[in-house]
Amino acid sequence: MIEVSGLTRNYGSRRAIDNLDFTLEKGEVTGLLGLNGAGKSTTMNIITGCLPADSGQVLINGIDIRAEPEKAKIHIGYLPEVPPLYTDMKVGEYLDFVCDLKRVREHRREQKAEICARTGIEGVYGRLIGNLSKGYRQRVGLAAALAGDPAILVLDEPMVGLDPAQIIEIRNLILELGKTRTVMLSSHILPEVQAVCGRVIVLHRGRIAADMRTRRNTGPEAEANDAGGFTGMGGASLEKVFIDLVKGTED
Repeated sequence: MIEVSGLTRNYGSRRAIDNLDFTLEKGEVTGLLGLNGAGKSTTMNIITGCLPADSGQVLINGIDIRAEPEKAKIHIGYLPEVPPLYTDMKVGEYLDFVCDLKRVREHRREQKAEICARTGIEGVYGRLIGNLSKGYRQRVGLAAALAGDPAILVLDEPMVGLDPAQIIEIRNLILELGKTRTVMLSSHILPEVQAVCGRVIVLHRGRIAADMRTRRNTGPEAEANDAGGFTGMGGASLEKVFIDLVKGTED
């Protein structure tokens, strides 16, 4: 579970996020949307402990991430917009490095094998990361986020650089992971957000402009292609709802 209350962050005289409040439950995939500069990456960086807030609180499974960052981060898998990969490492070496950082000791070989299978990187396990395509680098970053079997996943643009077939695979993986974890993701690919997320939070100028749930079922029997509409929005598409919310404004 992620609990955010009163979250505020300034960059000089500019307020990036302003008094955000929301709670994300286990078994829920939530999309965080907004125009460029709306505060999405800032929010994710604060939630994952990469950036301090000026005020407010983030609880990760009941642990204050600012007061006890190490204890809180054990529960988090984070994929930033630009995955922090070492291009002179082989994929297997990098995953071992990440497992060392996350103190994954028990059943490491089995866990790495499962992660590689889930993200589809078995075929590039022995290759240098620097020689991989952008799509495969993104997959390696997602594999690193899954190391340690975290209960919470925060994914910033997880489908960037993927081809259509890879997008379908990662979409299905996120849906599967979301059945037993708390998942937050951001993306500019609105149809994919609508297809995978049971809830959408729209940020605009650092504030929550909308917090909506889709009509699609996000339980175990959910189908990846069941996009649905939005409750309280007349079943409108995410694209229409989003454009209506930010129409005529600029970040």
